[in-house]
Amino acid sequence: MPRVKVSVIVPVYNTGKYVDECAPSLLGQSLPPEEYEVVYVDDGSTDDTLDRLQKIADAHPNVQVHTRPNSGWPGAPRNLGMRHAQGEYIQFVDHDDTLGPEALERLYEHAIRNDADVVLGKMSSTMVRPRRLFRHTIDACTIENDELMQSMSPHKMFRRAFVEEHGLRFPEGPWILEDLAFVSAAYLKAERIAVLADYPCYYWMKRDDGGNNTQHRFNPRHGFWANCRTIVGRIKDGTEASDDVDALQNRLLHRLYHVEVLSRTREPEILREDPAEQRQRFEAARELAREEFPAAVREGLPAVSRLRAELLERGDFDGAVALAERVREVKARSTVGGPRWEDGRLVADVTLELLRGDGEPLAVVERDGKRWLDPELLDGVPGTRDGWEVRDPFRLAYAELIVKDRDREDWWYPEGDLEVRLEPLGEGRARLVASGRLSLDPERLAGGRPLERGVHDVWAFVQLLGVDRMVRVTGDGAAGGPAAGPALTGGRLALPYWTGSGQLALDVDQRQRRLGPDTAAAAATNSARGERSLSLPYVAATAGAPAPVKVAVAGLSVDATLLPGSGGTAVLRLPGRLKVPTGRHPVTLPKESTPVAYAVVRDGLLLRLQGPAYQAGSGRRFLEAVADNGQVRRVRRRLGRNG
Repeated sequence: MPRVKVSVIVPVYNTGKYVDECAPSLLGQSLPPEEYEVVYVDDGSTDDTLDRLQKIADAHPNVQVHTRPNSGWPGAPRNLGMRHAQGEYIQFVDHDDTLGPEALERLYEHAIRNDADVVLGKMSSTMVRPRRLFRHTIDACTIENDELMQSMSPHKMFRRAFVEEHGLRFPEGPWILEDLAFVSAAYLKAERIAVLADYPCYYWMKRDDGGNNTQHRFNPRHGFWANCRTIVGRIKDGTEASDDVDALQNRLLHRLYHVEVLSRTREPEILREDPAEQRQRFEAARELAREEFPAAVREGLPAVSRLRAELLERGDFDGAVALAERVREVKARSTVGGPRWEDGRLVADVTLELLRGDGEPLAVVERDGKRWLDPELLDGVPGTRDGWEVRDPFRLAYAELIVKDRDREDWWYPEGDLEVRLEPLGEGRARLVASGRLSLDPERLAGGRPLERGVHDVWAFVQLLGVDRMVRVTGDGAAGGPAAGPALTGGRLALPYWTGSGQLALDVDQRQRRLGPDTAAAAATNSARGERSLSLPYVAATAGAPAPVKVAVAGLSVDATLLPGSGGTAVLRLPGRLKVPTGRHPVTLPKESTPVAYAVVRDGLLLRLQGPAYQAGSGRRFLEAVADNGQVRRVRRRLGRNG
């Protein structure tokens, strides 16, 4: 019997139809069924979930179902699942999520190759922004890589012997943040942690009934603040205290402070929730911040976040609300210059900046030898009359470009980095901008593999002065118009265009757009003449297989091909025989009436292709048009003998 390599543990409660939606992704893995098992644990469901699970188990020998009385939380069923697991590694999956088809095989191989205790698989989601942790695959790291704290959900692969050795268990019962407790403990104990970023392993999906994967939203009555204290205490116990803001302990605590504490002071929460309830959260967060988090954690924050922390610590709820209202107005703006094809890559110069609510740049002001936060941003914020110092404008500042596969919710990171710099505005004012080059290779972007067929939108994430925004990368082109010429890459057509909102997008393999409407003007200038193929002046070609295209010849739909040519062009090739009358016929692309070429045909045989602007003598063109006329052929032969 083959050993069980992976045990997939799935806690369920009143899951209903979502069991059937998740199951195919678990049971259709590329790992052979005898090498992995799916362990469902029903937490006392009262609907038909258990019946659905039993039907799945009856049809699949590698599925087991266990039940327990309702605990109201996923911790207890996950622990029960671990007790029944036989796999070398365990992978946690929530009942309404899915796995990529090769997820278990790839994660297991990555784990074994690197002798990893924990493996983080690339996550895709309809609910949250991408994490730069998954920009590159990592063979081995430890908790010293504090970017691990970006991913605190339990949906990872853990070596079962490692879990048993350290007695890792989820807190049971109504214990909110149970995932943070388990994962942070695993990170602190692990000797080798690996990250698999070149394949989408886990899809964290938003449910169509309006629910999500977290059954219980933030609720102080479920021990939120006490549980935060517990997790902070474990991180402190596992690391060395230091006054250095960049020391490991302070970097690890930064995530908890920023996400769980400062969230109570910032938009949207502080502006969305009932003020009376939010004041209670604010006071509880203040108490936790003052008692549990070292000063170095707050001192290591960028300017706006540090101001939030100051308002929190001095108990200024109204000041926090006023700041949240001003920061909510801040927008990110992108500028894209000249998208174009270079060596098979779509490249463009990109600049990102933040704007205040009035549309002016969010500035840093130099005064008395120091830098200060934009006074316009602070207008109306109590306690900031004298300004707020920006000690380090580059503190935790970064920006990155991201490409989203619209159909699959996958996020990919193109090559190149964006550099953050201070740009003078005059009169002692400067703005932070991030700039660099987009370099999008359709044949390698998806973890070294070609992008899937579909539309891929270009986004950017920017974090400056403690304000972060996701922004569509937009340009000045006409909405719906081409952003650059089409490209033949790897046997497919890649069509850059501006969406209706002005966002830069790339349609790979004609998912929504078709070769044709964007190319009429350029095609009309083609004055070349070929035999059965013709160079097109508007397609940037790269090495690779020919791409199939549809063309119309005299109204007849014809399967043609585009082949890589020379000088950044592609070659259109038509079949040797065409079922059209003898003569000179326009060749058009789908949804386009302007010819890209003319086909000269005699007796069903394609003689040659000509560009629309090809100039031939009127006599020659006339002879080609009537080439099947017997009398004309006799005249031509007679002329040839007499010549």
